[in-house]
Amino acid sequence: MWLCAGLLLLCFQGCLSLTGPGSVTGYVGGSLHVQCQYRQSYKGYMKYWCRGPHDTTCKTIVETDGSEKEKKSGRVSIRDRVENSTITVIMEDLREDDAGSYWCKIQTSFIWDSWSRDPSVRVTVHVSPATTPMETTLPATTATLSLANSRQTLRISTNAVFFFQL
Repeated sequence: MWLCAGLLLLCFQGCLSLTGPGSVTGYVGGSLHVQCQYRQSYKGYMKYWCRGPHDTTCKTIVETDGSEKEKKSGRVSIRDRVENSTITVIMEDLREDDAGSYWCKIQTSFIWDSWSRDPSVRVTVHVSPATTPMETTLPATTATLSLANSRQTLRISTNAVFFFQL
């Protein structure tokens, strides 16, 4: 009984060491920014961004080297901002097939077995079709407004030029 409680506590502590947005949405052709927060005790560790349904089998896309320098791999970059304990991932030129499960992870163990788990948080990426701006064409018109008790007439054109007649 105590062993189960101890294992649960270890898992719970690991779960709280890294947090992320849960899910993010971007548009085809656009870019996406993801920020994951970690405990200060993980300063100097290598951080990485990987893709896959499970954290233990995800494929690494880009990783830091333990410094604050931005690292880039193709359309994806990662940066570790130590001053605020934040991992920032930017995905550029989004495509529909970029949608899926990704993981912010911190490499803490170098022995891969069933008991060694790096702190990780899942981020589901959604990619929506690109939006197209609506274009509206208005006919060129001029409105005339007579001011009460005045001989002045105000004419307003759609091209925002104002004419005053006295």
